[in-house]
Amino acid sequence: MKHILYRLFEHRYLGADEARRVLHDIAAGRFNDSQIASLITVFLMRNISVDELGGFREALLELRTPVDFSGFEVIDIVGTGGDGRNTFNISTTASFVVAGAGYQVVKHGNYGATSVSGSSNVMEHHGVRFTADADRLRRSIEQSGMAFLHAPLFNPALKAVAGVRRSLGVRSFFNMLGPLVNPAIPHYQLLGVYNLPLLRLYAYAYQQSSARFGVVHSLDGYDEISLTGEFKLITPEMEKIYSPEMLNLPRCTEAELDGGTSIESAAGIFRSVLNNTASAGQSNCVIANAAFAIRVICPSKSIADCISEARESLRGGKALQSFKRFLEINS
Repeated sequence: MKHILYRLFEHRYLGADEARRVLHDIAAGRFNDSQIASLITVFLMRNISVDELGGFREALLELRTPVDFSGFEVIDIVGTGGDGRNTFNISTTASFVVAGAGYQVVKHGNYGATSVSGSSNVMEHHGVRFTADADRLRRSIEQSGMAFLHAPLFNPALKAVAGVRRSLGVRSFFNMLGPLVNPAIPHYQLLGVYNLPLLRLYAYAYQQSSARFGVVHSLDGYDEISLTGEFKLITPEMEKIYSPEMLNLPRCTEAELDGGTSIESAAGIFRSVLNNTASAGQSNCVIANAAFAIRVICPSKSIADCISEARESLRGGKALQSFKRFLEINS
């Protein structure tokens, strides 16, 4: 690792195979925490290259515990994190809205490293017991429309760096990798990123895969559709900037999306959205993200129809019903 670090400190880049070997060595426990922290720091100081991202991704997919969801057409809805906005769990909430609308969601998540509450935090807060049991995961998606994959259970490299990431408390290239290494390898993915260079990088990465994708970035810095301003979307067919007004949705304030200072406060907002007691801004933000996830699955549908589907799932109680059934199976 010392040789690798010196090269990186000299502003040189890793080849895809070198990056792949680094991740394998991390998973095997060959590097100490200080070396891993130094590696993470390098990629905070410069952008990751396409080859580096591809090599890291290849290693994590090789190391993963695969999950068989054959027979289902699954989607993952996820943000990279690292935008510094400390939002409530928007993509996790939107996942249950999409499940309530009749689609199958396989959410790949982890504890928060750069925010108070990651998706695993909010799930665990509600009593969810994480599992890699294939039968329970399939039953969960069959009966609730939603399965949750806690990342450290499915990849030794992610488990090996969990403590370092938590101690540093800053975004890292592992934030960037998480959405690309869902062990179910979903057919569809809606991914939110925290800056425009990453928007391009992910769009390129997805074009090399077989997944149908949508990559979004809110131009004021959020790694999801925030409705606080305009956002950019890239899909296999198009690249477009949307405003909330184009969706016939009012703008949100930053304060409405804040997750608060504790897991309990973020989990409370998550629950209030599903219970239809949240603010209009919080609910509309979730509806917008769920709608664009539906659009990734069904590109022939209009945005207006996808918003209507998402709103009906939330307002009609279907999203809440999906969550309650999910808890019955996974608690």
